[in-house]
Amino acid sequence: MKISALDRVLLLLTSLLAAYQIVVGINDLSTLPIIAYTIAFGVLLIASLLLIILGFDVLDSPAVVIVATIIPLSLSLGLVWEHVPAWQTGYLLFAILGFLAVLITRAFHVPGKMPTFVLALVHGVAGMVIFLLPIVMVLQGQASPGFALVGVGGALIGIGGLLLSFLKAGKPVLSREKILRILPGLLLGTTACFVLGFYLA
Repeated sequence: MKISALDRVLLLLTSLLAAYQIVVGINDLSTLPIIAYTIAFGVLLIASLLLIILGFDVLDSPAVVIVATIIPLSLSLGLVWEHVPAWQTGYLLFAILGFLAVLITRAFHVPGKMPTFVLALVHGVAGMVIFLLPIVMVLQGQASPGFALVGVGGALIGIGGLLLSFLKAGKPVLSREKILRILPGLLLGTTACFVLGFYLA
């Protein structure tokens, strides 16, 4: 499927928002959240630019599943480290082991359903953290209502990541054409929710 002019505009806006968040939106945080958020938005920025330049064919790369895992893992790690000190060490261990598990099951031939199970588990946990943590904090009065937008962004990126991952795994939830049709808008909506949510936190 050929990438359209509208898709390129949406992806350009996505890359500009991601760049803004890297440069402006993560000041005054401790070291690990800054690193985690920078990695997440940096990957989002690079992915958007590659889609603009190379079109949707770049999604045929075997690395897509791995890249699609970095963003939610990094974002969720930053959120946990910043807001839930009791989970810091345990979640850091989960993020490292989860990424390595996805990397190994994708880089080497692992028969059966194990690669799909690992992918769903890692994406599911990271996505639920990004979705639930900001909303719970808002409901408990620990953050301003606008911070809930980060949770909305988490839901959107979870949907996008799973759609791409299962497409690459040969078990698509939707057809390739439908996924590519909604992907640029989904990326823009996700990034906008994250940037606005962090700004309003």
